[in-house]
Amino acid sequence: MAAFRYEAYDAAGRLKKGVLEADTARQLRARLREQGLLVAEVATVSEATMARGSNRWHWRRGLSGTQLSLVTRQFATLLAASLPVEQTLNALIEQADTDYQRQVLAGVRGEVLAGHSLARALQKYPRVFPELYVTLVAAGEQSGRLGEVMERLADYTESHQALRQKVGLAFIYPAIVTLVAGTVVLGLLTYVVPQVVSVFQNTNQTLPWLTRALIGLSDFLRASGWLWLIAIAVAIWAARRALRLPPTRLRFHRWLLRLPLVGALVRGVNSAQLASTLAILVGSGVPLLAALHAGAGVVNNLPMRQAVEEAARKVREGGSLSRALAAAKLFPPMLVHMIASGEASGRLVHMLERAAAQQSREMENRVMGLTSLLEPLLIVVMGVVVLVIVLAILLPIFEMNQLVR
Repeated sequence: MAAFRYEAYDAAGRLKKGVLEADTARQLRARLREQGLLVAEVATVSEATMARGSNRWHWRRGLSGTQLSLVTRQFATLLAASLPVEQTLNALIEQADTDYQRQVLAGVRGEVLAGHSLARALQKYPRVFPELYVTLVAAGEQSGRLGEVMERLADYTESHQALRQKVGLAFIYPAIVTLVAGTVVLGLLTYVVPQVVSVFQNTNQTLPWLTRALIGLSDFLRASGWLWLIAIAVAIWAARRALRLPPTRLRFHRWLLRLPLVGALVRGVNSAQLASTLAILVGSGVPLLAALHAGAGVVNNLPMRQAVEEAARKVREGGSLSRALAAAKLFPPMLVHMIASGEASGRLVHMLERAAAQQSREMENRVMGLTSLLEPLLIVVMGVVVLVIVLAILLPIFEMNQLVR
């Protein structure tokens, strides 16, 4: 039995959409006709058809981190209540918030009913369930501890999403301040300054150099500002296109690692993700070598990802994980030392979990420190810019007062 999405019209001509399960598309069409519906379209629910769907369906390319965390937690809770996988998926379909989520879960349930394992069913939707997710589910099914593994996976997805939200929220305030400040300064230069300075130009007075510079900048922005906006937009588009090329992206990521504050932040985020991923994979019974291959996928920085892949090669040849990571000189020493301690004591999973928690705390402290520096810096810069504009306007007034006296 498979899941099908359909479009059909009722007797009043209203369009109806939904997802139903049937053995074949023909059987589903017959069932819809029995209900008095005129079938317009029937298609198998799959990642390919949803991603390719017509504009009428507006399919998304995946679930958000929050939605995936919620689904995983619900899945783990229902499995802990001793519900079979099929009934668990039924409950998740009923609780789904969006049509996309409902159809993905229906597609997974259809694959399970067809005799496939849950991991293989999830693998049909790579945009929704990443490789790490599928690997953990497969390990849970093979070990007979699917409920326990789903609990660990739910904890991982929630902590990973919380980490991303903390980093994102920390930079929202500086971004808003920068946007507002830029808009205010642009408005002053293109509208306020010309209105005020035009009074001085009619007096045939020799204006101070600061005022003349401000007038020149204002005229330049008014005459060719839109060209610069187009140029900036084109530059951003070209940069995004260039970063899709692996060599360019690799050089850019290496440059990020060399930056004083940003480099430490990038190392911290990727190290925390790697440590937590290895902890949950190894703790769920996945061999270390397979865990390294899956863990490399969560490392976004390309040089660090290549270092993890090289570490996997050295581990395959009999080397230790700590020495392999230390050879790259890209990971924090604390992470390497804690992994070495775990390998020596036979408590690698425990030390990986502690390393992940330590790296997350250190990363949060770095983010808070960076944002605490950015906020007053932005205020000072904004104040200096406004002060320069005010001085450029007031200096001619001061000179006129001197002449009057």
